[in-house]
Amino acid sequence: MSTQLAVLALVTGLLTGGLFRFLSIPIPAPPELPGLLGIVGLFLGYKLVDHVDVGIDVIDVFGI
Repeated sequence: MSTQLAVLALVTGLLTGGLFRFLSIPIPAPPELPGLLGIVGLFLGYKLVDHVDVGIDVIDVFGI
């Protein structure tokens, strides 16, 4: 991931969040710290399992 892409994503999020607040539209993300930490935990868990390189292919398990 490039720094430029990360900064662009941050700026886009800031502008979108500001626009949502300006228009009094509820944000499509948890507005409280525990909800935000849940999303961060989900991301970190995904990255951890990816780093350890373990997992199963659900499609193969069910034969779909």
